[in-house]
Amino acid sequence: MHVGYEDLGGRPQDAEDPQIKGVVEQLLKIADDLNKNAELQNLINTVQANCAQDVFMTVARSIFEDGINWGRVVALFHLAYGLIYKALTQNRFEIIRRIISWVLQFIKENISAWIRAQGGWEGVVRSVSRWRNVSCIAAVAFIVAVVYWRRSR
Repeated sequence: MHVGYEDLGGRPQDAEDPQIKGVVEQLLKIADDLNKNAELQNLINTVQANCAQDVFMTVARSIFEDGINWGRVVALFHLAYGLIYKALTQNRFEIIRRIISWVLQFIKENISAWIRAQGGWEGVVRSVSRWRNVSCIAAVAFIVAVVYWRRSR
């Protein structure tokens, strides 16, 4: 399945925007490493796609219990990505909207101020060169795209 910018509410010229390209390139460089992280994959596999909101929020809060950084932000998105992927493969489409709303709620209530203080999502590009080994940022692009697409429907 191919999803283009227009499918997600974007414009065709967005694909040529240097800022967007820069963010996407940095995120894609790390995507393979993210999926190869066995410890993270095992953690995600222990959480069911149809888990209750309080389970999701508890796991999300535990990610940030020692503070906020881009690696942890991306770990949150990767958790959501894993749950959404499970829901898709199990044809449990009604769950996807709930997971997205939980992520949005968690961001709004817990980490949005920090993200803004880092320069917004473009802060990821500036930070990647300092901690390339984090290898979790690729999930951000996917989840942000899904969230945007779902909210614009």
